[in-house]
Amino acid sequence: MPLISISNLSVTLQKNTILSDVNLTLASGDIIGLVGPSGCGKTTLLNTIAGFIEQSQGQIQLNDFGVINTITTEQFISPERRNIGMIFQDYALFPHLTVAKNICFGIAKQSNAAQKTQLITLLKLLKLDDLADRYPHQLSGGQQQRVAIARALAPKPALLLLDEPFSNIDARLRNDLMIELRSLLKELKITAIFVTHNKDEVFSFGDKIAVMTEGKILQTGTPAEVCKNPNSFQVADFLQLGAWLPITTIESNNLPSHEQGATISYHSALGLIKSTLSSPKTKTFSENKLVLLVKPQHLSLHANHDANAIVKNITITEQGYHYQLSSICTQNDLAFTALSFYSNQALHLEQKIAIKLNIDDLVIFAMADTHSLITST
Repeated sequence: MPLISISNLSVTLQKNTILSDVNLTLASGDIIGLVGPSGCGKTTLLNTIAGFIEQSQGQIQLNDFGVINTITTEQFISPERRNIGMIFQDYALFPHLTVAKNICFGIAKQSNAAQKTQLITLLKLLKLDDLADRYPHQLSGGQQQRVAIARALAPKPALLLLDEPFSNIDARLRNDLMIELRSLLKELKITAIFVTHNKDEVFSFGDKIAVMTEGKILQTGTPAEVCKNPNSFQVADFLQLGAWLPITTIESNNLPSHEQGATISYHSALGLIKSTLSSPKTKTFSENKLVLLVKPQHLSLHANHDANAIVKNITITEQGYHYQLSSICTQNDLAFTALSFYSNQALHLEQKIAIKLNIDDLVIFAMADTHSLITST
């Protein structure tokens, strides 16, 4: 039984559809990151799960330690009865309360002995032992985050929601805090959903990723799965999985292009690309103008070959020189302007070079229909 199951969820506010037909299932103990452009509905989804916003359609089913609660438009459950913890972007600590009183705020109805036991446990767990009597303004950003986490964990929620949990943390501490918090959630076997604009945070912190745009979830899966097989142009483009190389279909063998074993050839500014479909496909492209997803590792210098690219920008990274390449000819449909290429070889600006494309799994989209996808090997 999933810890949370969301089915056909929609939210309309002031006649504007914010969420549309959202479906999401999360197993107990999983951590999932919601990513997507600003205004796509990530925080609204979090607030709807928490009960701060009522859904207009669909249902949310919560497994509260074996008690199943189903939330619909006809059966609303108030936030305080959902057993969900939430950590806001600014932590929302009470400035007039000490660390100890902030942590115990959500368990004030418990006995003093129960509160004290939980407080001592959380102070030790989150390394706040010496800070119990301090006020929020006396704490660092990392310490404030720990207090917010402790306050959210105090009622022992079935589900933890985090809205941009690392956005206010200094970049030097962010990675350490992500590792620390992930270890804590795994130790306590807490299921969590967090919102972020930073895809790298999902790769470090989450077990799964859900990519959103315009109020819809486009794809859900492990970060590795989504990065390897993006199901739409929007997913690949938002996650910046690579650059786009224009290509055109120029020929195929006698088999229909959607059948297993069909060989398709594409023309590009980097030369001919051949592909054999490894499994039957139901989708064929109605047009000839396509784009191929190209990652830096797919490119290498091609010795003793005619130049086909020119160096337009150079930066230094941990992986060596990072070059941004454009095609030499920029006046045709196959021209490209921003291919990323890493190399230990020193090149100079405006240098003309020969680049070879080394790629087995092709991820191709139609330029006019960016929802189309075909993957071949």
